[in-house]
Amino acid sequence: MKFWNEDDTMTVNVAVIYYSSTGTVHALARAVAEGAEKAGATVRLRRVAELAPAHAVESDPAWQAHIERTADIPEAALDDLEWADAVLFGTPTRYGTVAAQLKQFIDTTGPLWQRGRLAGKVYGAFTAGATAHGGQESTLLSLGNVFYHWGGIIVPPGYTDPVQFRLGNPYGTSFVSAMGGEPGEVELEAAAHQGRRAAATAALLARSAA
Repeated sequence: MKFWNEDDTMTVNVAVIYYSSTGTVHALARAVAEGAEKAGATVRLRRVAELAPAHAVESDPAWQAHIERTADIPEAALDDLEWADAVLFGTPTRYGTVAAQLKQFIDTTGPLWQRGRLAGKVYGAFTAGATAHGGQESTLLSLGNVFYHWGGIIVPPGYTDPVQFRLGNPYGTSFVSAMGGEPGEVELEAAAHQGRRAAATAALLARSAA
């Protein structure tokens, strides 16, 4: 539900839905969520369900530790999409496309799509991968294909803030994990900008509709 706050600005709902195995995309998701909150949005941070078998998770201590650290974050549900005015998806790149865990969640959205409940919302995406040319842009663009089918309004960060000229990806925030292990100041700043921009655009659309 949208409402007017004390500053006479439109408050909108933003869902940040992500998959992260060891925490890299999780860190970006938190920064995106914080940026949207600072823009005045009500935010839901949601992780999609883990699909990998237990033996695969247990074989990687960082993977297992991350699942335990983030157990308190609610799992994404279709209600989160219907509730939101803007949705930002985060995923590691898997061979240049979306991780299976996030794709599985997206593949459950047919009932909402058929009723037109996903149309007209603001959408964006962010990602991370091990190498500089490992498919980050193609991952973001592949999510754009989903948004087209939904009738969404794609709002990329573009070059709308000085940090974008330092990060260099106009399609969505991305991070090369082999270059530094965890997202640094520039990447987190870019992620926060993307969250703010999505929330602000959704608010403008809501105001014009009102």
